[in-house]
Amino acid sequence: MPETRRTKELPVSLLTEPEMIDACRVRDFARVFRLVKTRAGIYPSMIARQCELTPSRVGEVIAGQRQLLHMEVIERIADGLRIPGHMLGLARRTWETPAVLAVAEPERPEVGHVPVEPKLLSALPGVEVDSILALAAGTNPRPSTLHALRSSIEDYWRRDDEHGGETLRPAVVGQLRYVEGLLKDRRPTPIQHGLYGVAAELARLTGWTYFDARQYQQARAYFSEALQLAREIDDHPFMANVLACMSLQATYQDKPADALALVSAAQDQARAAMGTTPRVRAMLAMREAFAHATLGDRTATHTAISEAHSQYDRIKADDPDPAWVTYFDEPKLIVDRGIAHGRLGEAAIAEPLIADALEREDPANQRGRAFHAFWLARTQLQRGKLDQACHTAIEALVPAAAVSSERVTGHLREFYEQLAPYREVPAAVAFEARLRALLPPQGQRTPSSIRT
Repeated sequence: MPETRRTKELPVSLLTEPEMIDACRVRDFARVFRLVKTRAGIYPSMIARQCELTPSRVGEVIAGQRQLLHMEVIERIADGLRIPGHMLGLARRTWETPAVLAVAEPERPEVGHVPVEPKLLSALPGVEVDSILALAAGTNPRPSTLHALRSSIEDYWRRDDEHGGETLRPAVVGQLRYVEGLLKDRRPTPIQHGLYGVAAELARLTGWTYFDARQYQQARAYFSEALQLAREIDDHPFMANVLACMSLQATYQDKPADALALVSAAQDQARAAMGTTPRVRAMLAMREAFAHATLGDRTATHTAISEAHSQYDRIKADDPDPAWVTYFDEPKLIVDRGIAHGRLGEAAIAEPLIADALEREDPANQRGRAFHAFWLARTQLQRGKLDQACHTAIEALVPAAAVSSERVTGHLREFYEQLAPYREVPAAVAFEARLRALLPPQGQRTPSSIRT
């Protein structure tokens, strides 16, 4: 097969075929490779060559004996087969038509808005030139580099709480790829280990943004990448953290058995580490409580909740807590306990716990406040407090409108559906009116679409 096949694009008819679109969306590479073979005439040996894989590995994927989860491999497939990045949940690839060349309807400038001159855009170097310049400049990461990267991660998490992760994701992924590029060269061990730790944190954050958007396949891929990066430096507590995130995702996917298996593995990792702090153990115990509650196991849920409180009581001010667990403070412990009881249907226990934690929650955490307020409204509705539930939900709409989070939208949708028997009651009418007033500009959050 000629070498020019390497840069030949797939037929447009294949890229627009529903089966190909769906296979790419869920990253089912067995189907993708089969479609590429039958529809584009690119056989497994050439797929392997173009994607820098071994022929045996491609054969195992097609046979369903192997899954491809590592983001670097997924990016090689996108580039090797010329699959546009958005089809695989990736950023725009460098070989795709730049966004500035896309044809768009001209918009009327807003009053006071100064449009960017086309000359200024054309004066900027392209992505490939940027990469060449970065390569020529080189870099020599120092401890200050690691400090700057960790500070960026802390800022990303803060902005994720305030606004959601959708708009942050391109920056986070870009920084992740930058750090992974630094890892290709050998560094002094402390620097190399620090870079692996930063890359693992960035991969987990990217996975979290996909999880919050309910794009679970992409989230799982990045969480898996975070696990692999943490394993390189035997960071067992961080591996426990990632597994705990995957456990929480499994509860959202209604896979309680998977959730319990993942959090059990997380606790195994924590036990394997020297110096795992009580705060980390408390957080993991609460994730275990979520899994048991989703399974409907009341006794096991209560036991896990007790363990979480027992571990939290052991926390000391000078504990060497990793930065990624400091969010698990007393209000978080209390609200998670309330949610676990709520999942069991124990609304009378859950309501005062969630209400107490909500009063103490950081006002800047818009997503958390919306999320927990909808949980409180649900428990109040379960207790027959219709007016109070609707009032709580109305208050939750303000932070819900301020943050881009499909998880929050999902909880709003569930509460709206639970109001169905009370549509004509004044409190429910007031809630729907407020919902229409606050959320229509965001398209998918209008009541008509929430019903579906």
